[in-house]
Amino acid sequence: MRHGKKVNHLGRTASHRKAMLSNMASSLILHKRITTTVAKAKALRTFVEPLLTKSKEDSTHNRRTVFSYLQNKDVVSELFRTVAPKIADRPGGYTRIIRTGYRLGDNAEMCMIELVDFNEIYTNEKAKKTTRRSRRGAGAAKTEATATEEVVEAVEVETVETAPEAATEETPEASEESSEEKEDKE
Repeated sequence: MRHGKKVNHLGRTASHRKAMLSNMASSLILHKRITTTVAKAKALRTFVEPLLTKSKEDSTHNRRTVFSYLQNKDVVSELFRTVAPKIADRPGGYTRIIRTGYRLGDNAEMCMIELVDFNEIYTNEKAKKTTRRSRRGAGAAKTEATATEEVVEAVEVETVETAPEAATEETPEASEESSEEKEDKE
């Protein structure tokens, strides 16, 4: 019985599964983002995150350990040279899974798995938001609130002043123009 065993076998033998996860991890490290099924992405996440943690400390032992999983020198050097410095301050959670829909042929749920620190869209937005919050602080919120109150008061004053003028502008000429418009429509 398989009670309590959480490994997703993905319908493959152990050697095939190990080779597939190794190849997918290599592609993820080289390209920083790959598209696959959700089940494979979740299995890949459990496979690659310990390797990324090992890459934070650049030692010969860690390089050999990672190489035993990936079996590709170029990928190992890419991991330790470019990926490791970017994830050095992150305490885990190096990958992000974004669901993209369903595959056309067999309706399998597809997703995109990517390295979190290499997505410029998310990292730029977060950097901008944090800098804005830190610069403005609590005092800016109060000034913005008073500024909006002043604008609301100014708009109310303008509407009150323009209302009597609108009532006095209705003259017999205006009524003649409206009657001419009615005749043109007929």
